[in-house]
Amino acid sequence: MMDHVIELIKVIFLGIVEGITEWLPISSTGHLILTDASTGHMLLVDEFIQMNITQEFKDMFLVVIQLGAILAVVILFWEKMWPFQRKTATQPAVRWDTIQMWLKVVVACIPGAVVTILFDDYIEAHLHTPVVIAAALIVYGIAFILIENWNKKRTPKVNTLGEITYRTAFLIGLFQVLSIIPGTSRSGSTIIGALLIGVSRVAAAEFTFFLAVPVMFGLSLFKLLQFGFAFTSAELVTLIVGSLVAFLVSLVVIKFLMGYIKKHDFKVFGWYRIALGAVVLLYFTLR
Repeated sequence: MMDHVIELIKVIFLGIVEGITEWLPISSTGHLILTDASTGHMLLVDEFIQMNITQEFKDMFLVVIQLGAILAVVILFWEKMWPFQRKTATQPAVRWDTIQMWLKVVVACIPGAVVTILFDDYIEAHLHTPVVIAAALIVYGIAFILIENWNKKRTPKVNTLGEITYRTAFLIGLFQVLSIIPGTSRSGSTIIGALLIGVSRVAAAEFTFFLAVPVMFGLSLFKLLQFGFAFTSAELVTLIVGSLVAFLVSLVVIKFLMGYIKKHDFKVFGWYRIALGAVVLLYFTLR
């Protein structure tokens, strides 16, 4: 009985880490996934907490748990994401501006999809190392600080989601390609790219959330199909609890982030990334 309780606590802990790190630009990979030369994928928390699950289930779980985080985005931004509404004398049944936004999301997804198909296996085999992850954490942490200092002298050209053009969406998609490198952060790479090309912090964050929905849904579905649906009862409980915790934590974190960036810049996340990168590098160097 006690063993089951301990395993449940581990799953809850992972769900909390996923819910926090998926949306803040600090890299969920840097907190969750590292590669050991002898054993392949492993959790950073596995350095201290060993989970009693198979490696195959763990690899799937760490991706599919993101469905909980994505559901939080869909609920919080439902009115902006859902293109259909009740037709009245003053409003049409279809909101074409929302349809256009989703088309821009598709355009932004193209570069990442192409690069992932071509290079994912190579990156999986060669770049999932503590040194690469630590370097990415530090480099993009410095980038956040430098870009925010530079932006103090600039006025954003794009202040709302509706002002994002297809060209801007494609450019943000090019920056999202950088997130294929472990430790970069999907949200971090798109936000950095958006800030560089003149998008406001709020619009950059909102577009990042839009962009995450098809990307993470698609990846989760792929991992589920790859693993199959023959779960044991313990695996099913692990998946449900982890996703539920990630969902609840994501609700809080997304609300916090959107409120925070209306008054503050992203530099605090840059400093955090640098500190985390240094800790990861130091720990695995001295281990």
